[in-house]
Amino acid sequence: MSSQLKEKSEEKSENNYFSGKKLNISAVDNSKVNLNDLVSRLNTEKKKERNQNIILSVAAVSVVTVFGVILAL
Repeated sequence: MSSQLKEKSEEKSENNYFSGKKLNISAVDNSKVNLNDLVSRLNTEKKKERNQNIILSVAAVSVVTVFGVILAL
């Protein structure tokens, strides 16, 4: 019973939290952080967030414009 629980917990620890893919065991043992990978990931997240903010802003301005046109009639 306890050996089965250990196997399940080991399987969960091998999964990458963000992507859901299994990690390479050698990558886990290496324990070095690739800064270039982290910086590129940060930049892509910033781009996504910036695009979402632009879409939200355009939607808000559009709603205000439509509401103003309706009030002007």
